[in-house]
Amino acid sequence: MEPYSTEPVTLTEVVFPQDTNAYDTLFGGRLLSIMDKAAGLACAKFAHREFVTVSIDTLTFTAPARQGDIIEVSAKVGFTSTHSAGCKVTAHAMDKRDWAKNKICEGWFFMVAIDAEMRPIPIPQFRPE
Repeated sequence: MEPYSTEPVTLTEVVFPQDTNAYDTLFGGRLLSIMDKAAGLACAKFAHREFVTVSIDTLTFTAPARQGDIIEVSAKVGFTSTHSAGCKVTAHAMDKRDWAKNKICEGWFFMVAIDAEMRPIPIPQFRPE
C-alpha cells in the first residue's frame, strides 16, 4: 500500500478577540486545536483514513500571536508505524502590517487510523527521501 500524498497541509486562521486572553495574545489551547486539526488532515491526506490523536510530543511555544494576526499552521507526515502516523506541525504568526512570518510554535502530533468501530487499522508506510 503506497501513500496517497506526502504533501503538507496548511491551515490559515485570523486571531479574533474571542481567541485571546487578557494580554490580547492567542490562547495556547486555541493554537493547539488548530495544530491538531492540521495534523489530522495531513494524516488523512497521506493515508485516506480517519485518524484520532494519540499524543503530542515536544510542543514548544516560542512567541505569542496577537489579536488580528494571521496564523499559518503546516503539518507534514514524517513517521509511520503499522497503524499510526507522526506529523511535524509548525505554526507561524503574520502581522498584517508587514506579512513577515514569525514561528510561534512547533511540535509532533501522533495519530492512529481508525475504522467505523474506532479500532486501529493499517496505513501506508512513510519512506524518507
